[in-house]
Amino acid sequence: MRRSVASAQCASTAYARLAGRLGVRLSVGRRGQCCDNALAESFFATIKGELLDERRWPTRAASRSAIFEFIESWYNPRGLHSSLGYVSPAAYEQARAA
Repeated sequence: MRRSVASAQCASTAYARLAGRLGVRLSVGRRGQCCDNALAESFFATIKGELLDERRWPTRAASRSAIFEFIESWYNPRGLHSSLGYVSPAAYEQARAA
């Protein structure tokens, strides 16, 4: 187990160095920074609670299609987000474009 942890840390360090050389800013923070992934966690919790926990999917293709439909037909146009001032992602993008 210890070897895999060291390998993961080494790979993580190499990945961060490469990203830095390429000018890519990584979104992950230090351990214990709970707010770093809060939006993503909220998004995945919504999909899981509203769609994925409801039934079993016969194939990956079927689940991918259902997730895409959910995001494009409900989440983006109608889902309200506190981080966006309680507007939907689609409304937020339209307001920013105007």
